[in-house]
Amino acid sequence: MVADTFTVTPVFGLRRANFGTVTPGPPPKVVTDHPRHATTGIFAALSTTMYRTHTCGELRLADAGKTVTLAGWVQRSRAMGGLTFVDLRDRYGITQLSFNAERDKALCDQANALGREYVVEATGTVKERESKNKNIPTGEVELIITALKVLNSAKTPPFTIEEETDGGDDLRMKYRYLDLRRANVRKNFELRHRMAIETRNYLSAQHFLEVETPVLIKSTPEGARDFVVPSRMNNGEFYALPQSPQTFKQLLMVAGFDRYFQIVKCFRDEDLRADRQPEFTQIDCEMAFVEQEDILRMFEGLAKHLFQSVLGKEFTAPFPRMTFVEAMRNYGCDKPDLRFGMRFQELNDLAKDRGFKVFDEAELVVGINAEGCANWSRKQTDALIDFVKRPQIGATGIVFVKWTEEGLKSTVDKFYSPEQLQQWAERCGMKQGDLLCIMAGKADRTRKQLNELRLHLGDLCNLRDPWTFTPLWVVDFPLLEQDEESGRWHAMHHPFTAPKPEDAQKLFDQKDLGSVRANAYDLVINGTEIGGGSIRIHERAMQEAMFRVLGFSDEDARYKFGFLMDAFEFGAPPHGGAAFGFDRWVSLFGGRSDIREFIAFPKNNAGRDTMIDAPSRIDAEQLKELGLATKG
Repeated sequence: MVADTFTVTPVFGLRRANFGTVTPGPPPKVVTDHPRHATTGIFAALSTTMYRTHTCGELRLADAGKTVTLAGWVQRSRAMGGLTFVDLRDRYGITQLSFNAERDKALCDQANALGREYVVEATGTVKERESKNKNIPTGEVELIITALKVLNSAKTPPFTIEEETDGGDDLRMKYRYLDLRRANVRKNFELRHRMAIETRNYLSAQHFLEVETPVLIKSTPEGARDFVVPSRMNNGEFYALPQSPQTFKQLLMVAGFDRYFQIVKCFRDEDLRADRQPEFTQIDCEMAFVEQEDILRMFEGLAKHLFQSVLGKEFTAPFPRMTFVEAMRNYGCDKPDLRFGMRFQELNDLAKDRGFKVFDEAELVVGINAEGCANWSRKQTDALIDFVKRPQIGATGIVFVKWTEEGLKSTVDKFYSPEQLQQWAERCGMKQGDLLCIMAGKADRTRKQLNELRLHLGDLCNLRDPWTFTPLWVVDFPLLEQDEESGRWHAMHHPFTAPKPEDAQKLFDQKDLGSVRANAYDLVINGTEIGGGSIRIHERAMQEAMFRVLGFSDEDARYKFGFLMDAFEFGAPPHGGAAFGFDRWVSLFGGRSDIREFIAFPKNNAGRDTMIDAPSRIDAEQLKELGLATKG
């Protein structure tokens, strides 16, 4: 399976950390190109009493001779004898202010007293600069100041408000409102804004209605723990915050809304990582009278629209598709990164029963070919072994085969002849200069371990360029997965996912449940699950059968989901939908893996907001009103 791949130049001034220097692209017009009045600037039509007539990113040579007023924050100041220059910053850019002691000593002294991040209002005349700065759009002009007013002084910030800052992650999160002043951080939110607008434009053009659904709801099992909210008016009872608007969007289909979407907050109390936050944003969608193919076409269209409108790249070919089984067999995960090769090659028939105990006793022997890595040193290959032996991965080791000028050399040469190694090489597509990495053990576990090694090698070999995009649909997921300890079945996605029609009877019979395929799909880009969805169950009998398989009693199912099953009896249409992680999508387009950089006020890995110190205790009186008590 080869993905349609496009490499793009990053836009909106986004930086490509750890991948060298990238030429910034043009800023999004929706946020930076404001209509300019011929004489008075962009704010003139709004009010005659505003603090500024123009922004700090607006003035050009054509404005020379105009008297204007700017307002913003002091980025830096430079005193040079009788001259003082102040860089004034706002959301739109930076403009140099010029003060001359010979012209106005008191004004110059006032400028020299300004500290970093002071908020000031400055009036003056636009003049062409003698020493131009080609690095900023306003670099050909400066403002000769005639009046200066300090609107607010400022303490020295705990880190520099620059693109390259000296503040660590913890410090930046504690003073996030300062971090957001940095131009490169703000550009993340310009990107987010643009993507939200383009999403709404596309879906509205496709006749979707944006409908808000409740935030205080009933707890429903969707795979993660709920955040719960006690009710004062209904003592002893609790609301839950939605993990997704799943049941409500299905009810909107029953209501005949036909096409629904929402850019919506969701809440999941789960362990955090770079691409997870306790509260996050989804593009949530649902459609009635559709089959899987209709939904894939619709939301592939959304993805292509975003790529074209935001990044300027057009995907003409359909996105490739891969079944869950194929993804697990060939890449060891259900969200394979197709920016590079290293497809798994199984070697059981070539490697087992040859006297090498590790392979002979293994359920699976499987390898990947790292092209051009045969010259790696012993230290480098040992580092790979150390990597897979980490507790998070839990492998026991790696067998290596190098193809050098001297031929094929392996760490298990005494068990295998050169002819047998040649068979391995042919199976794995090796050529001279390549390094074959082989792992063995229980099938499922070994595939997952080899996937981690594959991704690690992709990083080491610089094969995971963040500006190259390879989209993929993964389809035909298992409907159910079984807990090894309890033997209970769980929904792989959620309990409202419909089985493939040809597998539906197995659900009613409760036979061969592990083979039941879900009518479900995920959109994967660069090894990240951007979103997914399914065709939903829309008949009461099927939904009741699903609940029975999941171990719900009839009474419990009625208590938790009676409202939904009742709705199915009033003419529920066939329906399905998808939800996309908006934060993940934005971070992908921003060339980053940490979604916190694209969330205005994120939580840390412990789920805390260190800026406002939340979560926090509440006083005894509040607890009493809610009928709650704390231990200890």
